Amino acid sequence: MAHPKRRQSKSRRNKRRAHIKIQEPLLVQCPLTHQKHLYHHAYWYEGKLYYRGKMVLQKDNPSIM
Repeated sequence: MAHPKRRQSKSRRNKRRAHIKIQEPLLVQCPLTHQKHLYHHAYWYEGKLYYRGKMVLQKDNPSIM
């Protein structure tokens, strides 16, 4: 296993870690239902499953959701 020859300074370590951070999820608004959802994900709304602005699936009993 490789080992560094010298210790890295705190500033160099922090510069490397500056790009590693939590990003907020990318949300978009559906043009059909105007609901916000995760990009490239299907979502349920009023017992119906929507994906890319189209209804994909409808539940028989919407009270289950």
